[in-house]
Amino acid sequence: MNRIIKQIPNTITSMNLLCGALGVIAAFKGWMDTAFYLMLAGAVCDFCDGLAARALKAYSPMGKELDSLADLITFGFLPSIMLYRCMDFYHPREWFCYIPLIIVVFSALRLAKFNVDERQSENFIGLATPACALICGSFAYISQFDINNIVGVFTESKWLIPACSGVLSLLLVSEIPMFSMKFKKDAPSSLKWTRYTFIAVAIVSLAVTLIIGQHFSHAILFIFITYILMNIVDACFKR
Repeated sequence: MNRIIKQIPNTITSMNLLCGALGVIAAFKGWMDTAFYLMLAGAVCDFCDGLAARALKAYSPMGKELDSLADLITFGFLPSIMLYRCMDFYHPREWFCYIPLIIVVFSALRLAKFNVDERQSENFIGLATPACALICGSFAYISQFDINNIVGVFTESKWLIPACSGVLSLLLVSEIPMFSMKFKKDAPSSLKWTRYTFIAVAIVSLAVTLIIGQHFSHAILFIFITYILMNIVDACFKR
């Protein structure tokens, strides 16, 4: 029985991987809504497997590697394919449509770096792959289902998505410190207030989005762009 319980976190991680694989299929078929929801489901699994591992004390080297492999599919390959499909919709068979695929390459570098970098036990160095993926996924969803929105208009540009892909890829492997949402009693008060501020921004953004009748993907896009800007500003002031 104990052996079965110890496999619960790995099972949840495998569900994350399955969501990512199904999301890729949906993205190739042009079902951006399905792909986006599967990405969100994968993100929930990614959050829950860590909780389960801590609650059950079921840490293992295998679980760590499996988590990275699952994240590469759900938060690396899936978002890059979603952006590729957005580009291909407006500019079919053009070479620059493939530029967003660099996100999966840099996501792999990011995950490999995370596994060997002992500085990232509490916070991140560089943009975490789930945050990058949710920016890409929400952008892709909005561009396909809200064509009157400014995001939908910008998607028709040849260079906006490639440029954003390049910026996100660099952020993934950057040395910019970025806070995580791991609350610990001994964390500095400034870090706690940064996290509380971010949570407040997220709640207000989601509430405003729903009140004005927009899809919640708008809030997700704004929340994670705000997350990046907060960390960049904080890093600049610390320097």
